[in-house]
Amino acid sequence: MLILVLTGCGETVTRDEPARILLMGDSLMAVHHGQGKAVSHSVEKHLGEEVVDRSVLGARMIYALPISGAAGLNIPKQYRDGKWDWVILNGGGNDLWLGCGCFACAGKMNRLISEDGRQGVIPGLVSKLRQDGAKVLYVGYLRSPGMGSPIEYCKDEGDEFERRVQELAGLDGGVYFLSLADLVPHGDRSYHAIDMIHPSVKASQEIGKRIADIIGRSPG
Repeated sequence: MLILVLTGCGETVTRDEPARILLMGDSLMAVHHGQGKAVSHSVEKHLGEEVVDRSVLGARMIYALPISGAAGLNIPKQYRDGKWDWVILNGGGNDLWLGCGCFACAGKMNRLISEDGRQGVIPGLVSKLRQDGAKVLYVGYLRSPGMGSPIEYCKDEGDEFERRVQELAGLDGGVYFLSLADLVPHGDRSYHAIDMIHPSVKASQEIGKRIADIIGRSPG
């Protein structure tokens, strides 16, 4: 059963104005949503305002099936028009891990984002968000603590992918990249769920805090 949560988290909202922050992405964002402890809940807590969370478990940047894609498994289709000041965004990991097993992924990587960060599905989506007036905060992925994570062998591909996203962020002062490469200490399992892939509640809360710090420090 696919359960989609397509409304704001609404736990610590203190503003009367319409929500100004939209969150889109995959399970890095969506996990723990049912417990009220997803990344978006942490962002709400630290900023004191609503975050509209449209992230979906298993979502990809490149997703061909129309019905489930429209329901959120296609990350670009998670977007809804609005007067967003910020769009928090992640994605691409499932395309590489599930789409090509982190092997022979050069073609898929280039479809997602070119080496210089200027072309591909991700730059196209970011450009759309920027044209609509939002600042974009792209969030990277957790790293393995070196203790048997199934995604451990994806490290090189993940590092290259995020290098390209950093290139994209460097092209536009309204695009930010948050790396999580330093979040997980070597040998520390507490930042991962039991599957050693998804973030633990602890990690989701820390990711949300880091996101909130960037938004809070941003001028305007």
